[in-house]
Amino acid sequence: MGRRKVFLKGSRDGIPVMLGYLAVSFSFGILAVKAGLTEGQSILMSALNLTSAGQFASLSIIAASGGYVELALSQFIINLRYALMSFSLSQKFDGKAHWLHRCAAAFGNTDEIFALASAVKGEVSPWYIYGMMAVAVPGWVTGTALGAIAGNVLPLRVLSALGVALYAMFCAIVVPPAKKNETLLYLILCAMALSLICTVLPGIREMSDGTRVILLTVGISAAAALLRPVKEEQDEA
Repeated sequence: MGRRKVFLKGSRDGIPVMLGYLAVSFSFGILAVKAGLTEGQSILMSALNLTSAGQFASLSIIAASGGYVELALSQFIINLRYALMSFSLSQKFDGKAHWLHRCAAAFGNTDEIFALASAVKGEVSPWYIYGMMAVAVPGWVTGTALGAIAGNVLPLRVLSALGVALYAMFCAIVVPPAKKNETLLYLILCAMALSLICTVLPGIREMSDGTRVILLTVGISAAAALLRPVKEEQDEA
């Protein structure tokens, strides 16, 4: 399949991600302005970061006039999960792709794009990820701009309803492959149960959301690799 067709396929697959990003980033734009950022600063933050959890967490630090070190450490911990996702995705990446393609694709390797790319059979072309980024990134930035400029006119209940769209979109990405793969279904259910338990366990509940996600990701992935390893292609042959 040529680059153009792969890019267009990524763009089509990225449309649901873009719609979910529009709703969530709209809320972020409103909160960013309330935290003291200008409209331009809010838009620039979304254009350079592409991390919903990290951006929302930064607003509380900015509003409290926190220091740069505190802000940097919080972003490092919260967004460290993206490093794990990139390590995993690198195993599926086109071996012939230049390292510059890997760096460019890593910029857009969000939770949703990672989920879609991981579901691709065989190697993942950087142009497929570029296609998703071409619609998802503008959706995230546009939603932030709309929220920062005109979001204050909407009631709080409407904003809360918009925030549910991202979770619905993520379910739409995860559920189809889980129906086809029994192991994946068990892993998803296990991750949901352990994530809920970690919110009430002493010592763990005090950790940040990003730290808990990293611990669960590493632990569940290691257990799955030991208990239900995926056979390599040469072994199957």
